[in-house]
Amino acid sequence: MTSSDLVHLTAGGVSLVLDCRDHALPAVVHWGAALGPLDDDALVALADADVAPVAQNEMDDPVRVAVLPEPNRGWSGRPGLAGHRDGHDWSPAFTVRALDVTDTTVTAEAADDTAGLAVRLTIEVLVSGLVRARAAVTNTADGVYTVDDLTVAMPIPSGAREVLDFAGRWGKERTPQRRELVVGTHQRESRKGRTGADAATVLTVGEPGFGFARGQVWGVHTGWSGNHRHHAERLSTGRQVIGGGELLLPGEVRLGTGETYEGPWVWFTHGDGLDDQARRFHRWLRSRPQHPTTPRPMTINVWEAVYFDHDLARLTDLAERAAALGVERYVLDDGWFRGRRNDHLGLGDWYVDEDVWPDGLGPIVDRVRALGMEFGLWFEPEMVNEDSDLARAHPEWIMQADGRLPMRSRDQQVLDLAIPEAYEYVLERMTAIIGEYGIEYVKWDHNRDLVEAGFPGGGAAVHEQTLATYRLMATLKERFPTLEIESCASGGARVDLGVIEHTDRVWVSDDIDPLERQQMHRWTQQLLPPELLGAHIASGRNHSTGRVHDLAFRAGTALVGHLGIEWDLTEATAEESASLAEWIALYKELRGLLHGGDLVRMDEVDDSRLVYGTVTPDRQQAVFFLASIGRSEVSGTGRVTFRDLDPDVSYRVDPIVVGDGHGIVRPDWWSGARVFSGRVLGTVGLHPPLMPADCVVPFRLTAV
Repeated sequence: MTSSDLVHLTAGGVSLVLDCRDHALPAVVHWGAALGPLDDDALVALADADVAPVAQNEMDDPVRVAVLPEPNRGWSGRPGLAGHRDGHDWSPAFTVRALDVTDTTVTAEAADDTAGLAVRLTIEVLVSGLVRARAAVTNTADGVYTVDDLTVAMPIPSGAREVLDFAGRWGKERTPQRRELVVGTHQRESRKGRTGADAATVLTVGEPGFGFARGQVWGVHTGWSGNHRHHAERLSTGRQVIGGGELLLPGEVRLGTGETYEGPWVWFTHGDGLDDQARRFHRWLRSRPQHPTTPRPMTINVWEAVYFDHDLARLTDLAERAAALGVERYVLDDGWFRGRRNDHLGLGDWYVDEDVWPDGLGPIVDRVRALGMEFGLWFEPEMVNEDSDLARAHPEWIMQADGRLPMRSRDQQVLDLAIPEAYEYVLERMTAIIGEYGIEYVKWDHNRDLVEAGFPGGGAAVHEQTLATYRLMATLKERFPTLEIESCASGGARVDLGVIEHTDRVWVSDDIDPLERQQMHRWTQQLLPPELLGAHIASGRNHSTGRVHDLAFRAGTALVGHLGIEWDLTEATAEESASLAEWIALYKELRGLLHGGDLVRMDEVDDSRLVYGTVTPDRQQAVFFLASIGRSEVSGTGRVTFRDLDPDVSYRVDPIVVGDGHGIVRPDWWSGARVFSGRVLGTVGLHPPLMPADCVVPFRLTAV
């Protein structure tokens, strides 16, 4: 911090300048591209230049917008803190009592003695250039203070006028949608008790027409797996902000004297194009100590092969076939526990079904391990069927509202993990099963929204349920330090930076149709790097869409993520099995590159094709994919360029075709030396092969 209480934090090509003068909560002077070194005089000049003249019929003094926006400072948009003490203390005026500044973080402690409230506001610039902020409010007076909302926000320039966020549904998560940012509020809420298949994920506002490689963009992500909000706001004054926070249900947070509510981290990311923005998330995630560093094991999940039909001989046969192909992890999905012969009963009874598994899971676990594979198991810890021993013994553990059960979804209800006895039951059963069989991996599912999710006989409870889920995951990780957890929620309905602190990958979608997955992989990477995306090779006829695709398209699409198989291998022909083994070997060869490089997505002018890939940080290697996802109105869609290579380095370009390459017409350059400079590849490009619809060809680029 400078002597003038103007703070300049910078990292990863980003600058954040905060005005902390006059004992006020920090306000943003600049957030965006790095400004280089700034002395005290330069900071004062910059802050003075940020003060707009007062227009007619506005506040007499300039409006100050803190990261926790305050109405008492003239802000007429969404306030940072909304709450009351029985109708009083609803508009606090905070004065900073202590300010702590490090090279990366500013923490302001402020209070309003009249309102009996204190707040702590923490703002941090991470090594990748990400900014994150969170606020906490404490009731310092007598009487209950009800918190209705706690939101942090950051200003964005007036030239950012186009909004990009995501829609979606089961089987089609993270579908991009764009609109103009006009005067008013663009608000995205999730009231589903989980992140949601239709979550905004990253709400981005940028210069109109921004793409993957061009256009300044500013984005926000609320790192919380329960109810939450994202918003972009433009006032009649021209001031614009983006922000987010937890969405609190009525009466969900009521603070007694001395009690504190802390909101989740809200993440802010700036970039020159969407790829630059996404890389900030990826680089920070990879810098965490808990980020997976071992090669992501080639996986088979048996769900679409057997569903609830658990038979030791059949499952053993699948294990042997998988091991022969090079699979490294075997996951037994839903159906292994007591009474679970369909999805209408048994959920919550976490004991191995003695009728289906008379000798326990030992025989299949032992065989899988003997074949050299890890063993994973499916759980849905937060859910319960009414037709279960657990529900019959403890109906009071089911979340409800005013003594009535919510509507069923997938014929199941929600177990209230905020009840200590319910939490301890689930923890004990999972600990027992994981410990007995040495489970290395848990597929953690969550197959319904939380509707009317309250304490039995009490108030709303989504907030406490979310915290209990995080605590359960963290406790299991403490007890089993090498355990990996996948976040699955009806597919990709729990993808956020809150749950990823406790998990090692997400299930992108229950739909593994490669045509659908092309788009879902493309856009889920706006938040998460590919090594955290579960991507499986589907059956020839997809179980979700009914489409039929050849193996090359299914495998080539899944190759970019954490690769797996979800296919009854007994139905594979000898030719398919041989090709599948080649794809698995290729994945093992390339996964270090795919899972450690910088994301590149090309801005395309033809909707029938996608070009995307990964370039190593040293720019010596790359893998790009050319995907044909439809038919163009022209026979040739133009040259393909590969971006973000070293322009002064020459690269050998090796097309990768597994199998006979049916339908691919190869251009002449494929048979030549195939060496081009990075400048040529990024500027001029190469003619692609002619490809049928639903086809993908990888290209490996190596510096020579």
